Amino acid sequence: MSVTGTAVGNYAPDFELPGTRGEVHHLARYLDTHPAVVVVFLGNTCPHSRTYFERLKQLQTDYRDRRVTLIGINANDSEQSQGDRFDDMKALVEDTRLNFPYLRDVTQEVAQSFGASVTPEAFLVDRNGVVRYHGCIDDNPDNPQAIANPYLQTALDRLLQNQPIDPVSTPPVGCPIVWRR
Repeated sequence: MSVTGTAVGNYAPDFELPGTRGEVHHLARYLDTHPAVVVVFLGNTCPHSRTYFERLKQLQTDYRDRRVTLIGINANDSEQSQGDRFDDMKALVEDTRLNFPYLRDVTQEVAQSFGASVTPEAFLVDRNGVVRYHGCIDDNPDNPQAIANPYLQTALDRLLQNQPIDPVSTPPVGCPIVWRR
């Protein structure tokens, strides 16, 4: 699967995707009311994604009062990765008590449009719909106590303070998205 994607500095693709709690989510609607939206591609069965669920929940908690929202998206092909079925996503939300929407990208068009290639992979979108950061959540997926560079949090803080973001991109590390054949 060739993924082209959206470069930092360009408009993020809008989407309309079903969430695990029965609602449909549109990026444009979030941008109407939030100064920043973090879109993170995740996978139920990916060990890298699983190590980040608690950190992402904490990030959502820490930034909720600043009207920032996280949106998790699962684009893995559930035919090949059966642990990524929609029912499994619903169970994961209940088991982990995710405090942000977890959406299903069945067609994989949203992942392709963003240019996601692994899980987890983060995209920070400003209120104008422009991708301002893309890449890793931080520099230590294995040990949250040993994080030296909280890339996503730093980008968020700088965006909210109207300061330049640096770096604007880091190489994402994780499990490859399971593309349909």
